[in-house]
Amino acid sequence: MTENEHEQRMARPRMAAGALFFNGQGHILLVRPSYKPKWEIPGGYVETGESPLAACRREVREELGIAPAIGSLLVVDWAPNDAEGDKVLYVFNGGELQPEDVSAIKLDAAELLAAEFHPTEAVDQLLIPRLARRVKYAITARRQAHPQYLELGEPLTF
Repeated sequence: MTENEHEQRMARPRMAAGALFFNGQGHILLVRPSYKPKWEIPGGYVETGESPLAACRREVREELGIAPAIGSLLVVDWAPNDAEGDKVLYVFNGGELQPEDVSAIKLDAAELLAAEFHPTEAVDQLLIPRLARRVKYAITARRQAHPQYLELGEPLTF
């Protein structure tokens, strides 16, 4: 195989990173994009030359107007998409937001219609199925302090 053929076969996945934030009642912060029908977690695509963690921090700052500490990795999910190609998706632990952080949220009006805390049991109704699976595994990973590797939103058994 030539070098050019090898390069053509190499994956070039799109990457995205988001964070899970909670309030004192254990509810999860979800955002309502203006361009999608369902809720999402704060975050977005990684730009060229940017790490997933840096992208997560940037996206949270851009979308919510706050810069809380972003903690450890909770989940990495390989999620190919017929329309968009291969994706690698990272979810980080944003921890519990303090009341002053919540009151300081200023939404990017060009992207978001709302940011609200919801009971974790509601993710199946509020998120698209593959994101709901990813978020539920991320919640478990946070509770167990053990990151998860997923493929298509599901853990592998070894």
